[in-house]
Amino acid sequence: MSVVHLQAVEILNASAAFADPYIFKITFECISPLSEDLEWKLIYVGSAEDEKYDQELDNCLVGPVPTGTNSFEFEAAAPGADKIPAEDLLGVTVILLTGSYRDQEFIRVGYYVNNEYETLEERENPPEKVDLTRVRREVLVSKPRVTRFNIKW
Repeated sequence: MSVVHLQAVEILNASAAFADPYIFKITFECISPLSEDLEWKLIYVGSAEDEKYDQELDNCLVGPVPTGTNSFEFEAAAPGADKIPAEDLLGVTVILLTGSYRDQEFIRVGYYVNNEYETLEERENPPEKVDLTRVRREVLVSKPRVTRFNIKW
């Protein structure tokens, strides 16, 4: 049985410029106090073809965690475009929010992210080289994929 129950994840800026940070509001319930911190991470999947392009955008420790409902904001920088293959800068990718306790992942929330040019004209006739200052991201917040893992609390 899980000690931590994720109640809500709100992405405060789901539609934003590619270079803007990701800002989450995470709310969870803890049914008994935890002696160690929870670790939260945000991972950007740079390419579906190879894990070596995945980037950990940020991580944070939350604790001590008392019994009851807890909430916090988590801000993570945008991915480094130089670490993403040029052919994967535009289009659909994934971000993963993970929660761990004592180095054991207990929850993973995945969201699709679409990176595209702001204007229809640019989407239909993109420049030869991707201009990220003209690219917006849209996180599909309505359909997160949540995976829970049983761990030793």
